[in-house]
Amino acid sequence: MAHASHAAAPADTPVTTRHGVCNLCEAICGLTFQVQGNRIVSVKGNEADPLSRGHICPKAVALKDLHEDPDRLRQPIRRVTVDGETRWEPISWDQAFDLVVDGLARVREAHGSSAVGVYQGNPNVHNWGNITHGHLFLSQLKTRARFSATSADQLPHHVVAHALYGHQLAIPIPDIDHTRFMLILGGNPLASNGSLMTVPDVRARFKALKARGGKLVVVDPRRTETAAIADEHLFIDPGTDAAWLLALIHTLFDEGLAKPGALQPILDQIDAVRAAVEPFSPEAMAAHTGIDAATTRRLARELAHADGGVVYGRMGVSTQPHGVVCQWAIQVLNLLTGNVDRIGGAMLTQPALNLIDLKLMGPGHLGAWRSRVRGAPEFSGELPVSVMAEEMLTPGKGQIRALVTAAGNPVLSTPNGRQLDQALAGLDFMVSIDFYLNETTRHADVILPPTCFVEHDHYDLVFLHLAVRNVSRYSPAIVERGPDTRHDWEIYAELARRYAQRTWALERGRMRERLQGMLVRGIVGRLAPHRLLALGLKRSGSGLTFERLKAHPEGIDLGPLQPSLVNRLQRRKRRIALLPDLIRLELPFLAQAFPSHAAGTAASATQAERPALKLIGRRDVRTNNSWMHNSERLVSGKPRCTLWMHPDDASRRGLTDGQTVAVSSRVGQIAVPLHVTADIRPGVVSLPHGWGHDRPGIALQVAQAHAGASINDLTDDRLTERISANAAFSAVPVSVAAG
Repeated sequence: MAHASHAAAPADTPVTTRHGVCNLCEAICGLTFQVQGNRIVSVKGNEADPLSRGHICPKAVALKDLHEDPDRLRQPIRRVTVDGETRWEPISWDQAFDLVVDGLARVREAHGSSAVGVYQGNPNVHNWGNITHGHLFLSQLKTRARFSATSADQLPHHVVAHALYGHQLAIPIPDIDHTRFMLILGGNPLASNGSLMTVPDVRARFKALKARGGKLVVVDPRRTETAAIADEHLFIDPGTDAAWLLALIHTLFDEGLAKPGALQPILDQIDAVRAAVEPFSPEAMAAHTGIDAATTRRLARELAHADGGVVYGRMGVSTQPHGVVCQWAIQVLNLLTGNVDRIGGAMLTQPALNLIDLKLMGPGHLGAWRSRVRGAPEFSGELPVSVMAEEMLTPGKGQIRALVTAAGNPVLSTPNGRQLDQALAGLDFMVSIDFYLNETTRHADVILPPTCFVEHDHYDLVFLHLAVRNVSRYSPAIVERGPDTRHDWEIYAELARRYAQRTWALERGRMRERLQGMLVRGIVGRLAPHRLLALGLKRSGSGLTFERLKAHPEGIDLGPLQPSLVNRLQRRKRRIALLPDLIRLELPFLAQAFPSHAAGTAASATQAERPALKLIGRRDVRTNNSWMHNSERLVSGKPRCTLWMHPDDASRRGLTDGQTVAVSSRVGQIAVPLHVTADIRPGVVSLPHGWGHDRPGIALQVAQAHAGASINDLTDDRLTERISANAAFSAVPVSVAAG
């Protein structure tokens, strides 16, 4: 495979300063680039940025590595078999587009539209060309077999936002810059820079919280980086967060602390919530969670009495069997203490281009249809990734026989990755829109590589809805793209045009709809994302123009979060029903899962009597997605793909720090080095995600040299969140023995 080289510019080429952002994670920090010719000389934080304020983490510097990476694809390639061996050969864009359109259309014509599946990875929402133009092509597939990283991550957040506030993106964000009490469960902002809470420079913000007399409390099975600087850290048994959150709500009612304040007039079903949480007293739940009743009651009082307090729960409480109940309980705690739509509590953001108010993003729906094999519910047109492999492997009408992947590596990021690996190998056709030949794309017939982040402009369409301060920021391209390369939006627009022509005969019975769709696609497909942004800003009524954004690439400060929920509720009559049916029907099951009579019995059980350890994930500030492991600066130093275990658990098994151990679950076994530490709860082990670069056929030189092991060779596709079928990565039963 041919790769472009990055020759140094002549010595007399002037060095210029350009402003941009790092969109590798949700923090979208503002950056200052020094550029010589088409070479990035340096990357630094931009102190003039109103959100990140000069903050930078190692990932931002790695943008230079990504731009220069010799393994990054810069032209389409196709997989061919010669004398029984698989090879990859470069092809022209015209050839590639025709191969893709023909391969997908043939499967659709033979087996129906839902025989073509789609998987969109996490970087899709970080790259605005995917958002503005991806639907032009993907909507034409007319498939119900659509999947994304949402259901491996944050789906419970969206289900609850839709149920309570009427829109999947209406997620109140912690007002971290003004709060005086912050309770974090299952989140580690110091490593993630926030998650569904865009918060760069979070360490300084936590320091300011304490300086104004506030308190930070972290509840997590591991002493995370955030827990290490908190005022208080509580270990909790993985998978029991719902029981503890319900105990907090119980305490609010039991001690007369439920005082919703200004939102009281629009809250319905308060008494129904009181009755529903009656079985979950702090005393009864202590045996399950490992947190004593006195501590639970004290923290409920501290939250209720704080002059602006907020509860925030993230990955660890979403990716477990009761994730939707966890996220519901967090919202109810904030609502009942009067901390939603309150300064210092949790508020909706007001971005200049608001996808909710402008109705550019649908409100969401749950269970409009279900998966073919297991009957798992869709959400907003997507099925959960936990069922993706079985939909490929199970014969019958609707079996997925072709797949489009976009900016994703589900073999390493979705549960039971080995099973998905097997499923991908059996597809009739596959295309990947990606610039790496990785563990997933190695199964593709064609790979279409888009430009990388510094080679195209950017406006954040999603994460500004989740930012802890209202800002707006447009970033031009930092360097010129290579010759004969394509931006992601150009790839989607061309695929849409050619696919429409190829499948005309399939749509002849819907002529009017077909013609209207072609007209829309034709217009939008010719407009670059920045032109759509300009039109959207005019429509928004914000008073902000594209010209003004261009003149301020460091970003424009639109001010702190402000109360706005009441006027923006998407529910009928602008009221909030506190106990949606999906929660009302689930709580009796939780009462059985966490019975009050277990007090004493669970507490007396020794760790040795338990059949397995509980596996949880781990996040590191230098990694977000698996492809970041091809940057030497992000993987250098001590190995980070290690299994954390408490000293008592290691001693009981005769294991020592540094030795290789075998970790086994229902779906597989891996070998990893052991790290023995008191920073994890007894009975729990932890492994980071995104590793496992030892599969054959990939072209990631640095990653292969630091292969690690994939946690998703252990996670179980049958373990899912009960309401949404979100992947339950947390609390997976595993055993550990000497390797």
